[in-house]
Amino acid sequence: MNQVAYIIAFRDFRDEEYLIPKEILEREGFKVVPVSSSKGTAIGKLGLKVEVAHIFQEIDPLDYQALIFAGGPGAQEFIEEEKIHEIVRKAFQNQELIAAICIAPLILAKSGILKGKKATVWHSVEDLTPIKELEKAGAEFVDKKVVKDGLIITASGPEAAYEFGEMIAASLGENKI
Repeated sequence: MNQVAYIIAFRDFRDEEYLIPKEILEREGFKVVPVSSSKGTAIGKLGLKVEVAHIFQEIDPLDYQALIFAGGPGAQEFIEEEKIHEIVRKAFQNQELIAAICIAPLILAKSGILKGKKATVWHSVEDLTPIKELEKAGAEFVDKKVVKDGLIITASGPEAAYEFGEMIAASLGENKI
């Protein structure tokens, strides 16, 4: 089964960072499984409602071809979440595709998988903290909308959602059995 786990905050994920890549992946024949910290109706920052039947504490990343993280203010709840870090490391060790957009690349940084990798993250001229956090974790910050380094894809924010989705779909297409 070609399925991907799309991890979103239960409240305040970025709607377009979930919806646009999801539509691209579904068009390419992938089943997108929303995963969050609670079951029920997750609500995006702009009001998108997503039914969540799986919580991250219960998933095995090996059941999916990819782990994808949407950003948005709510995604910050996952940055220091050790169980998420374990899931990310397990997927990484098993050479699965891992993708994160907006502030969510900091989840990957904190899990330890960005050491020696090129990555991007949301930031602003007023707030360069996310870049500093990436670099502190050993990543090389690249100021582009979407960056792919091996099986890790990172994107800078909502304006990169389409390109992010296309890059994930293309990368998964390369690995189809």
